[in-house]
Amino acid sequence: MPSPLSAVLSRDLALARGGGAGLGVVFFLLVVTVTPFAVGPDLPLLGRIGPAILWLGALLATLLGLDRLLQADHEDGGLDLMHLAPAPLELVVAAKILAHWLTTGVPLVVAAPLFAVMLDVGPQTSLKVAASLLLGTPALACLGAVGAALTVGLRRGGLLVPVLILPLAIPVLIFGVAASDPARDGFGPLGVLAGLALGYAVLGPVAAAAALRLLRD
Repeated sequence: MPSPLSAVLSRDLALARGGGAGLGVVFFLLVVTVTPFAVGPDLPLLGRIGPAILWLGALLATLLGLDRLLQADHEDGGLDLMHLAPAPLELVVAAKILAHWLTTGVPLVVAAPLFAVMLDVGPQTSLKVAASLLLGTPALACLGAVGAALTVGLRRGGLLVPVLILPLAIPVLIFGVAASDPARDGFGPLGVLAGLALGYAVLGPVAAAAALRLLRD
């Protein structure tokens, strides 16, 4: 990895360790904890809808930290340095997306099997949920980068990011829940999720970089 990209990645990882990295996991836990109170103490029902609850909680937790992806760089002048970096802006944005996924998406993947116990989800289904999240959360991170780039110059733009991203994240949610369904073979939906992740990984940094260039102009 070129040195400008490694510097961006190391900086964002260090900032995430300083605070905010565990906020998504805490929100994920709150969603999983509160939902059974609304559904009721029906363990078979919770076991059936558990994968959907886990995926919905992970989706909302992923959206929670998107306002921090580019806003701090916009406020302290970091975006100007990103434009002047010797590496292409698309690769710099990709490095920031990778750092965001490592600090928000990976903890959700690790926590999902643990939280699944609270919903009476079986071990095999829990592993399927974790595998689908491992493929789905990078796609959500790439989508979130586009929304963050479009709203970075707006006051309270962080409130607009979920509105912009949620419609585009629906396919990821649908196939993620389908891949976690214990009653069906999950390899087909997992393949679709992998395709979505690869497609968003290519298009996301390009679209986010284009939005940042328009903001500068």
